[in-house]
Order: sequence, then C-alpha cells, then structure tokens
Amino acid sequence: MNSTDVAQISVTILSDEADDIAKAISSQLDDVGNILCSSDMLDSPTRAQIHIQKVATSPDEIDHDSVSILLADPDLAACIVEQCHNLSWCQSTWAGNAPLLRAPKRDYTLTGVKGIFGKLMREYVFAYLLQHARNIKTFSDNQQSTPPIWEAAPRQPLHGQTLGILGLGSIGKSLIPVAKVFGMNVVGLSRSGANINDVDAMYTPASLLQFAQHADHVVNLMPDTPDTHDFVSYSFFKALKPHSIFINAGRGSAVDDLALVECLDKGYLAHAVLDVFRQEPLPQSHAFWSHPKITITAHTAAESQPSDVASVFLANAKRYLRHEPLHYQFDFDKGY
Repeated sequence: MNSTDVAQISVTILSDEADDIAKAISSQLDDVGNILCSSDMLDSPTRAQIHIQKVATSPDEIDHDSVSILLADPDLAACIVEQCHNLSWCQSTWAGNAPLLRAPKRDYTLTGVKGIFGKLMREYVFAYLLQHARNIKTFSDNQQSTPPIWEAAPRQPLHGQTLGILGLGSIGKSLIPVAKVFGMNVVGLSRSGANINDVDAMYTPASLLQFAQHADHVVNLMPDTPDTHDFVSYSFFKALKPHSIFINAGRGSAVDDLALVECLDKGYLAHAVLDVFRQEPLPQSHAFWSHPKITITAHTAAESQPSDVASVFLANAKRYLRHEPLHYQFDFDKGY
C-alpha cells in the first residue's frame, strides 16, 4: 500500500439528531472527506475516507444488509440490530446502552461515548445542590408575595458537608474537583471500593447503608445493570439525613419509586431531584409529578452534543482502521 491508497469506512447514522451528527462529522474532515490514519504496518500514512452511506431518524429507513458500521442512538439501534447480519461495530451516541445490552445479538463491538458528559453533569448537580443550600426558592417566593417579604430564609452552605457519589465512572469522578472547590468532603461507592484520589472514603455495595449515613447529599450515577435494579430502596432512604438531597441522574431502574415517595413523606430526606425514570416520558399519572418534595427534569442532565459524538466516532474510526482496540467498549456480560 502506498501514499495514494485510500481505506474507506462506510457508516450508517441512525439518530434523532442524525443530520446534525453527519454535519459535525463532515466538519471535522478535510475537503474530500478524508482523515489521516497512520499504521505501524505501513511505511506511509494511509488516507481514510469516511463515507456516510445513510442518514436516518427512523429504523424503517435502514437497509439492514448494508450496515457494517452503525453510529446510532441505542433505542433506535435496538430495533434493527438483530437484522444487521453484517454489523461489526456500533458506536452509540449515549453513555448508557441498556436497549442494546438487552438485545440477544452480541457478535459485534459496541462502544459508547465518554469524556463528554462530565462538564454538563457538574452544572446539573451543583445547580440543584446550590439551589437548596442557599434556599433560592424561598427567596423567590418572598419576592413574589404581596406584599414582598424581607426575611432571612434558612440556609445550609455546602462547605463542610459530604457529597456521596453512587457510581464513580468518568462522569462521577468529574464531580469530585467541584465538590472540593466548595469545601465539601466526598465519599463514593463502586463495585470494587478501590481508593480514588480526593475521595475521602470508598464503599462497596455491601456497605450501602454506611455510605448513606456518611453522606449529606447523594448523587446516583450508576449504570443500568441487573445488579443496580432497585439498588436505592427504603432502607437506603431511611438511612439518609433529614436535610439530604437525593439526585438521580443515572438510571431510573436503580430507584424504588414507592420507597422514595414514602421516605420523603416521612421526612427521612428533604428533597429528590430526578432526571431519569423507569418509564420515559414519565406518565402523567405518576405520583412524582405532584409531590412537593420532588423536582423533575426530562432526562436532560447531560445530553450528548453532535460535535462531541462526532469526535468520539472519528477517534474510534482511526483505531478501527489500525485494528486497534476501540475506546469505551461495553462488556455485554457486565452491562457497562
């Protein structure tokens, strides 16, 4: 192979934001759609051309037999993956891939996106922690009342409090330095319980209640696996402090919904901020909607941006051409 050789990758894009992702990929290529791919096996660089063979927002638009590389939203990909017999690699647009992990087909490489959600999750988590710490709602209500009320509302500064993080992957770890800036202590829980820099104490699932008792506020960022279903249950919520804020931005399946409502009613914790749910959209009849101690957001804590997805895909495309292990591979057995 010489310097004029071209290796071509044909990718099918299936996403609610397919057009924007395709544009983002194109913007990161040269004028003729090439990226440079060096290889230890080659004496000179090889031009790698990205060919976008299909851009679709619906699974019905896909020719299954033509798909070898798929860049897709997992919920849409799960509708067609069983019929894509030539699929070798699926690059997901999400951090979690539960729909694909539940599918029987496993004879392909599945990669997710990491390293792009931390900055958004930091904003989300600390926006709500600060809202409650500084009692912003009460001050807002006082301003809107007739007549307006000049009164110092109770406040609980974050400094000196302890943030508990359930799930210390790349997103969970991104919260640590911000917590430290606010003068917080940090405790974490992971499967291994291995020590992590700047985390004051680590726990394993067997020590969940001790973790809950140690924390002032808890953020759940665990993946959706069989081991995490109903992981956060009545005994966990009962072990929290009465002023605790519980934030779920991981997966809805981790939380026992009825237990959360009951424990909020009993005052075992102060408030819950929920971004993810067992069923989405959350049914209008669900008790969460009308509960005064629950704040609901529509799975928007840390959404993937087309430009970031494109960058992750192109970086992996280079590795794919070099026959190197792809970044952010999912283990079908572990579920993450």
